[in-house]
Amino acid sequence: MKKILLLALLAFVPLLARAQSSAPYTDGPVWEMTLVRTKHGMADEYLRSITKTFWAVMEEAKKQGIIMDFKVFYGLASSPSDYDVILLTQTKDMAYRDKARELLDPIVIKLEGNTAKQRETTSVRLDMRDVLGYKLMREIYLDGGPAAKKGKK
Repeated sequence: MKKILLLALLAFVPLLARAQSSAPYTDGPVWEMTLVRTKHGMADEYLRSITKTFWAVMEEAKKQGIIMDFKVFYGLASSPSDYDVILLTQTKDMAYRDKARELLDPIVIKLEGNTAKQRETTSVRLDMRDVLGYKLMREIYLDGGPAAKKGKK
């Protein structure tokens, strides 16, 4: 009986910890961002090229339930060292990062070809763009905010 009570208490502790948290938000999904600066005159060519790669792979990953969503943003850079394209991928949680390659590799190989073909595509892109960086950020729902009021916690 003591073991059952102890196990029940241990199972309940994470719920108590969240209930006692003073954070003014609830964790939401995770967004992975790739920040890209296209080279002068190459934006359209780059965007065409990722339609066959990034877009196609993410579309299939979303269909299979591997990712929640993905987006591509394009806009004017604010300086010569700023990005003008952001590639975003939304996943349920951080745990996806541990298995992303295992889940995505079969899709990438099917749609983009073997490693040699992928390397060839990547090398062509060197003339089109520079990857300025990557960001991994968690979306949050502010307590009392519109998402919290709609029950999207």
